[in-house]
Amino acid sequence: MPKANKGDFVEVEYTGTVKGENFVFDTTDMAVAKANDLFSPKMEYGPVIVCLGEGQLLEGLEEELIGKETGKDLTIDLSPEKAFGKKDAKLIRMIPYGVFKKQNIEPQPGMQVKVDDVMGTIKTAAGGRCLVDFNHPLSGRDIVYKVKINRIVTDDAQKIKSFLRLSLNLKADVEVKEGTAGIKVKKEVPKELADVIEEQIKKIIPSVKSINFVVEKDTTKK
Repeated sequence: MPKANKGDFVEVEYTGTVKGENFVFDTTDMAVAKANDLFSPKMEYGPVIVCLGEGQLLEGLEEELIGKETGKDLTIDLSPEKAFGKKDAKLIRMIPYGVFKKQNIEPQPGMQVKVDDVMGTIKTAAGGRCLVDFNHPLSGRDIVYKVKINRIVTDDAQKIKSFLRLSLNLKADVEVKEGTAGIKVKKEVPKELADVIEEQIKKIIPSVKSINFVVEKDTTKK
């Protein structure tokens, strides 16, 4: 079976759990998401196409997938350093109640809050102050991923579509002919953004030499 290399686009399915606990925090499987209270109607479930090495998955997970064969069920253990980092005591701070009162929030332990545009978790709330942990909720934890690389993707149109969806949350029809990609979009893409998208796509898909954005006509208008 072929092996996945850095820079390859691969179709993968996975489920992430905290090691030693029956706690699922991430999955591409709808049934698993529903069974573990993770399901969101806004999410698209099923295998996803990612470019290894481009940060579209957890960095430590991507590193472990490089060199792995397709079609095999893999179990990948990640230490905190390879997953969500070690717990940093400097990121645990005392915050006055008043900060939350201004936001009409009644602070309670376990609550997710935003302070200075940074998300944190309230650990304790007493004496007019809250102890807030701004570390990632899974920092300091060993993580286990059950992963399967279904296939290596070779179709450039598929690669572009997956890149647009994962990086920009943009769904588009894509057609590639003789190194030129035509991307159909609902509305015009600003030139600055179009230039950035083209640069990124040409970098990760060298066979694509140029990109044309085509605005689809609204056939519902008379």
